[in-house]
Amino acid sequence: MTEEAHSSTHPPLPPTTEDLQFSWLRLLRSRRVGPATFYRLLSEYGSAQNALTALPKMARSAGIKGYEICSADAVDAEMEVAKAANARLLCFGTPDYPAALAQMRDPPPALWAIGDLDVLHRPMIAIVGARNASSLGTRMARALAYDLGTQGFTVVSGLARGVDTAAHDASLASGTVAVLAGGVDVIYPAENTRLAEQIRDRGVLLSEQPMGLPPKARHFPKRNRIIAGLAQAVVVVEAAAKSGTLITARDALDMGREVLAVPGHPFDARASGCNMLIRDGAQLVRNAEDVIAALPPAPHVTLCSLPGGTPGNDTAHNAKEALAKLPPPPPQRRSLRETAALHQQVLDRLGPSPTPEDQLLRDLAIAPRDLSTVLTDLELDGSVDRLPGGLLSRPLVRKDD
Repeated sequence: MTEEAHSSTHPPLPPTTEDLQFSWLRLLRSRRVGPATFYRLLSEYGSAQNALTALPKMARSAGIKGYEICSADAVDAEMEVAKAANARLLCFGTPDYPAALAQMRDPPPALWAIGDLDVLHRPMIAIVGARNASSLGTRMARALAYDLGTQGFTVVSGLARGVDTAAHDASLASGTVAVLAGGVDVIYPAENTRLAEQIRDRGVLLSEQPMGLPPKARHFPKRNRIIAGLAQAVVVVEAAAKSGTLITARDALDMGREVLAVPGHPFDARASGCNMLIRDGAQLVRNAEDVIAALPPAPHVTLCSLPGGTPGNDTAHNAKEALAKLPPPPPQRRSLRETAALHQQVLDRLGPSPTPEDQLLRDLAIAPRDLSTVLTDLELDGSVDRLPGGLLSRPLVRKDD
């Protein structure tokens, strides 16, 4: 098959059969293929199966030895575990995929979900905060979650101790979404196992990680990004000055979501992050009415508010529009010497501190499609880390997995 047969300028369609879902999952689970690389490969090769065929050759061209794509047996095993857990695969562009996430930059290509998927099609508000929350903090989280639920909002949080637990528990009756850092069938912390079982019945457990994967520290920022992406607004109840909760707030700001915070006593370290957010312009929250009043007049599109048509058709239309914005295929292959020189130019301009991709484009004075191909090679090689918000950096320690 010729190279031209692999390439396509048309946006890839969402997977509509189990075989296509299998290929998507296999590509996504392959080494060094994150969301940005996944969409680039689909745009260039037209399908996940074509991309899987091309990946080993791409890796060899990038100087990576012994590269292997994710095995079919591994994906088969994951799907069997998912079937046993009653988990469903939500692929980008399909009707059940959350519409708000589809508007993110590089949204998760696939999510595992367990529970009542209807709650994903209502407007969502995230409530996040400290794990060691105070009594007042948990009371506030409960009050906000319960009142927002009665007003028709789905409450989103991360199933952590403290504020997250209080928010989920108070919004069980109205529907809540718990985004997990590990696999959707791995409950962390274990003390929230009973709460997770209740959420399965009245809400949704959601994760982009493989089934059965225990959560690690590096997974939590990805979880926080999904929480921010699902919600119209993020409410911070308690947070220290340096905490994962503030990462969620920054992600929300980067996505154009509203960020709100509950004020606290200046002497309470658990309130320092909230007070900083308010100082820097976040909306002060006293009750659910303050949250609702701060929402923009035209909220982010959700399935329940789309006029006319079926939710599935509207979601697919939005997905196709998003996929249409993907970069076009790269130009003809450069010589190995030219490619190596361009790789080195990119690496010379990157360090441990994050650098915006558009700044790199300006510095190198090259076309976006040229940089796109180089970044795919370097990301597969582990020489470049892609961060939320279009940022790039060199890893402090070279990663081998």
